[in-house]
Amino acid sequence: MSRESKVESTQAIGERIIGDELKRRRWSEQDLKQRPKSDAAKLNLAARLRWETTLTIRQIAERLHLGSWKSLNNKLYLRSKSKHKCKVMV
Repeated sequence: MSRESKVESTQAIGERIIGDELKRRRWSEQDLKQRPKSDAAKLNLAARLRWETTLTIRQIAERLHLGSWKSLNNKLYLRSKSKHKCKVMV
């Protein structure tokens, strides 16, 4: 399998996940664009894409309209840190 095929399949997997989430939440592409960059549902979707695919932070930030990749990277880091803290406290 060529590198280009792998990239295409990764993007296809990402698009399938995004489509499933949009359908589940009854959102349109327009809803995705209009929601705030810090929307918890969008950040959860970004975290899922990061976990389940090899899409880059830049690709995820651009596709989900989450602002800059640096900002998204920081938000995902803080999200994972706070989730880890909650698990430790339990």
